[in-house]
Amino acid sequence: MRIFISVLLVGLTAASFSCSGLSNPMAIQSDQIKVEFNKHLYCRISLPGVTSNPLMPHFQAADYALTGKGPAKDFLIKSSALQEFRDSIGNGQKLTLTGTIQRGKYGLKKTVEVKIYQDFPAMAVTRISYENTGKRSITIKGWVSRAFTLNSQKGNPGFWSFQAASYEERPDWVLPLKHPFKRENYQGMNASDYGGGIPVVDIWRKDAGLAIGHLSPRPELVSLPVAYDSLNATATMAVKMQLNKILNPQENVQTIPTFVAVHHGDYFTTLQTFSQFMQKQGVQFPKFPETAYQPVWCAWGYERNFTVQEILKTLPKVKQLGFKWVVLDDGWQTAEGDWFLNPMKFPKGDADMRALVDKIHAAGLKAKLWLTPLAADPGTKLLKEHPDLMLINKDGRPQTISWWDSYYLCPAYAPTVQYTEKLIRKILKDWDFDGLKLDGQHQNAVPPCYNPAHHHARPQDAVQALPSYFKSIYETAVSVKTDAVVEICPCGDAASFYNMACENQPVASDPTSSWQIRLKGKTYKALMGPDVPYYGDHVELSDGKDDFASTIGIGGVPGSKFTWPVGAHINQESGDVSLTPQKEKEWQKWLTVYETYQLPKGQYLGGLYDIGFDKPETHAIKKDGKWFYAFYAKKFSGKIELRGLPQKGKFTVTDYEHNKPLATVNANNPFINADFTGHLLVVAQGKGSKH
Repeated sequence: MRIFISVLLVGLTAASFSCSGLSNPMAIQSDQIKVEFNKHLYCRISLPGVTSNPLMPHFQAADYALTGKGPAKDFLIKSSALQEFRDSIGNGQKLTLTGTIQRGKYGLKKTVEVKIYQDFPAMAVTRISYENTGKRSITIKGWVSRAFTLNSQKGNPGFWSFQAASYEERPDWVLPLKHPFKRENYQGMNASDYGGGIPVVDIWRKDAGLAIGHLSPRPELVSLPVAYDSLNATATMAVKMQLNKILNPQENVQTIPTFVAVHHGDYFTTLQTFSQFMQKQGVQFPKFPETAYQPVWCAWGYERNFTVQEILKTLPKVKQLGFKWVVLDDGWQTAEGDWFLNPMKFPKGDADMRALVDKIHAAGLKAKLWLTPLAADPGTKLLKEHPDLMLINKDGRPQTISWWDSYYLCPAYAPTVQYTEKLIRKILKDWDFDGLKLDGQHQNAVPPCYNPAHHHARPQDAVQALPSYFKSIYETAVSVKTDAVVEICPCGDAASFYNMACENQPVASDPTSSWQIRLKGKTYKALMGPDVPYYGDHVELSDGKDDFASTIGIGGVPGSKFTWPVGAHINQESGDVSLTPQKEKEWQKWLTVYETYQLPKGQYLGGLYDIGFDKPETHAIKKDGKWFYAFYAKKFSGKIELRGLPQKGKFTVTDYEHNKPLATVNANNPFINADFTGHLLVVAQGKGSKH
């Protein structure tokens, strides 16, 4: 990769200079992205090679301060400097520009620093500072960075988008922009117990796309607003932060690092790049134990009023079908926060719980226990004896967790962490569970904490300590059992990127459709790695309550919450989930398919197909010298392309769900004719070759 920096100013060298009044642009570029500035420090981003209908033909006020007098946008450039650099991320080139606004006693200097790293040639990292150079104070209400307006192409939709903020309505993370649209994508709390997400938004056309986000190694209370103007067929995006800071003369305020990235195809490569950059900054994803790839049966089919006998009677069917995990879900405890065993279900206390786990193990299965950390019910012994654990809002009241009518505990308070670690050791050591299902939308984010007993340096300490809290859970679990599986299920939230480093089995987390199962799988594989053991959650939450194909085809781990025998329990959430004879045959088939190929252990090839514009929707996985493709559509008839095949050799294509030969293809003619409803799963294997 080559990086070019051009300062297009006649008669001046590419060092530092005074350039008041100059009109020619300045630019830093690699062979994949070009970032230009004009004399007012307006910015334009382009992809080399995309010349017809560029994403943004004009310079735009992409970065500005929000002052008490309004947005400060029109700076006059004063200097520019460029240099090679090397830091903890790597080496590359850096362009630094300064500009000023000066009106009487009012003065504001803006310094823009743009870096392009050799290892990240499609990304430009920006940091901006604003300094009060005047003689009176300036109110800084906040700042806006990477604010761009993009042109669409002809067609409907003109854009697809990736937006991962958390809301009670649990919207899709990937969606087309084709009607008037506006979403703030605030990364803080968007409801009492919904918040957080992935600090990246991406908008793309069929030919090119652009993404922005922030690169702070911890959660930040920023917004990433996206809007679509259907009249002008344009989309807007930005990174925004509120501050409400008084900036006295000679004082400055600095933005957090933000980025802009360009790409072809959908959002997958952007998220990969973002994740790789964050890993360079110290974010470390855990190793995935073999146990995390094993299919899951969850007792939530019986809901909170389950009995131990119901679970024990179901174990033979669980084992027969090929599930390897048994999850004891909500209802074993006396209350959230008081994690004492329910005496109606476990009259002998710890001995009864250990006996249940022993019977699960005796059946050749592993046991996972449900837990909702950071939640404590009003009136519990815990809160009566330790009221200091609570997270307190600015108004002096505790924050409510709606699903369990509970209160938050503060993750930045050391006694909260110690209390939780003690509980985790009891679950995995004394009761001998093999893993944890950490459940609840409130796990994704917490509000700032104003509890005076905690002596926080800033209320935001609670927000930014949340990943460390979950890291303590994960490290405690694997210190007891090295292959412990830790699943964080944020119940429909757009999962927090920062919590992903604290789990080894992400989950679809209460998907509202099969589409969500697939798009979440693609997202996790971009962020956590192509072989992440992404758990598709209970199949009963998919379309038709039986869509194993969506989980298995994208390389996910299958699961179910079936009950048995037929009619034994009617599930309030999903209706009757009994394992009927017909279901038993179908479940057995899919578990056999999963066990045969174990696609999560393969390499998910997320850059081959655009999840929005390519029809039918397609996902590809390479494993053991074979290429697996999963196609999805309500109804499709036509020609399908198998991308990514090696240039040499012929490949036999088989419908591996039904073990049905379909065609022979090669890289020069990688097409098959297909006619299917719902899905088609195929594998391409080298003909007559050894792999």
